[in-house]
Amino acid sequence: MLKLVLIILGTVSLFFGIAGIFIPGLPTTPFILLTAGLYVRSSEKLYNQLIINKYVGPFISDFRKNKGMNIQTKAYSIILMWVMIFTSAYFFINSLRARLVLIGAGIIGTIVMGFIVPTVKNKHD
Repeated sequence: MLKLVLIILGTVSLFFGIAGIFIPGLPTTPFILLTAGLYVRSSEKLYNQLIINKYVGPFISDFRKNKGMNIQTKAYSIILMWVMIFTSAYFFINSLRARLVLIGAGIIGTIVMGFIVPTVKNKHD
């Protein structure tokens, strides 16, 4: 029963991670890493499919190997996220309430990427 719950939670997390690719302010990386953590504890088959995925597999493998993300990857992710947030808020969203929700999600994403996801040094540092 626990494995089924973990698979469902992992799949929901994967959905949010994929949605984060298209929804500015919604972080992708933490959800994908959470998915990997849930799948590794519940389904070897789903975990292996995630690891061999050409888009997310290298990030998961690198995160597991290094136990975190380097500062350059974090900075790139946060900057790209905020560029998309401001672009969406300025060009595509007319509602002040929706803009505030978007900015709030961006702040949460920045906190997660900046302070919760561990920062590791580069190998050559």
